[in-house]
Amino acid sequence: MSTSTPSSGPATGQSSDENELADYGYKQELKRSLSPWAVFALGFATISPVVGIYAVIQLGFAFTGPAWIWAVLIAFIGQLFVAVVYAQLSSQFPIAGGVYQWVRRLAGPKLGWMTGWVYLAAAIASLSTVAYLGGGWMKEFIGDTSDNSWGLVLYGAVFLLVALGVNLLGVNPVKHFLSAGIIAEGVASIVVSLLLLMFFMHNDFGTLFETLGAPENAGVTTLSGVLTCLAVAGWAFLGFDATTQVAEEAHNPRHTVPRAMLRSFLFVGITVLLSGAAVTLALQDPIRAVNGEIGDPVLTSVTEAFGAWSEKPFIAVVLIAFFACAISIQTYIGRMVFSFARDKQIPFSKPLSRIGKKEIPYVSLIATAVLATLGLLLGLNGNAAATLISFGSGGFYIVFLIVAAVALWARLTKRWDPSLGSFKPGRFGLVINVLAVIWLLFEVVNVAWPRAELAPVDGTWVQIWAVILVFSALIVIGIVYLAVQKPHLEIATPAQQKETNR
Repeated sequence: MSTSTPSSGPATGQSSDENELADYGYKQELKRSLSPWAVFALGFATISPVVGIYAVIQLGFAFTGPAWIWAVLIAFIGQLFVAVVYAQLSSQFPIAGGVYQWVRRLAGPKLGWMTGWVYLAAAIASLSTVAYLGGGWMKEFIGDTSDNSWGLVLYGAVFLLVALGVNLLGVNPVKHFLSAGIIAEGVASIVVSLLLLMFFMHNDFGTLFETLGAPENAGVTTLSGVLTCLAVAGWAFLGFDATTQVAEEAHNPRHTVPRAMLRSFLFVGITVLLSGAAVTLALQDPIRAVNGEIGDPVLTSVTEAFGAWSEKPFIAVVLIAFFACAISIQTYIGRMVFSFARDKQIPFSKPLSRIGKKEIPYVSLIATAVLATLGLLLGLNGNAAATLISFGSGGFYIVFLIVAAVALWARLTKRWDPSLGSFKPGRFGLVINVLAVIWLLFEVVNVAWPRAELAPVDGTWVQIWAVILVFSALIVIGIVYLAVQKPHLEIATPAQQKETNR
């Protein structure tokens, strides 16, 4: 199997993009209609500063108090190294399927398949997480005050159904909704944060270096609290590779995709840090967030600053941001399933690789929505948010590590020549790749580490070790599937694929 990049050079138009895709052995089936702005919007909405901060801040306060913001900064820097490696790969291999395609070309089809398998499991878990959290906001917006676990699951299911409906309308409605999501994110994150910092600060900057007794309150040591916070903070910077999944729908993807990825990552990272600092400094009594008296530090800081009237409009804006995030996640998972199925790597490959009249993989979109809905059943667990975040983060960080390690190995063994891509960090590329692997080795262990504090109250050892057990089981299932079904033998060479596509 060739690992080289097509020699046609960077694409300059739609026909060139299609010709380059043909060099990889695939025909153009998806609609190539995404502008640089649309690709950026997809990346921005997927990472989502609003979703990121809401998934992290409450647990962050519980374990490290106001100092939680520094865990987010460390995770941001670590993930920036990873994003640069991904940018290099995506500029050289602009194909739907992203990590699956890269790893199979650099390290072989078996590891490529396993990477795609774990990636899909983690991505579907992240979609369930966003739907579960978004369903809570929908419940809040409607004014439903009932306390029912099944109710949250049902709201999450409705959330997924709406997101699926938007996706099935086609690429253009998705683009418009994602643009609306960015506007909502801008209002909810940037504008509100700046106003809080300028007019409603109740704490000085020194507060950001204090724990306010959070580790002791949580029953952990300071080091353990920081590590737990780091494990949770990693969630805030997942999804930046969403842009790679729409490479076959973007114009000039060698240039567009990696740059949109890095711009969205940097924009979101800075916004999360800004919002986190603003909310923490604006809280009138941050010790209440540490003690759990405040269930939602973000909304509390907003209503304390602007008054009770601001609650409903703010919830509406946050809800739009969550919808945009769910839509974008569903968009890129659908493309990943399509890419996997196109190569006959999973059961029911023929229908899952089917493209409808709107030139979208509609069967894959429906299938991922159904699987994510089943994942919502974890919402019947009293600590569902922490459980879902752990599952999603664990899987993604395993994939990040595989990709970064394969890239480093391929770079050192000359199997991969990064200079052939359009994104070139130059002599720093190798150093960044090494730093990415070091960071990911640490974070994979940290995220997977069995912690009673992230398990349900009175949880069993199975729940405490859930991340390790679940992903070990997934890997075993994957190995058995590879041994029995041998999907890697189904992958045709580029020459064979070209002949098939004629």
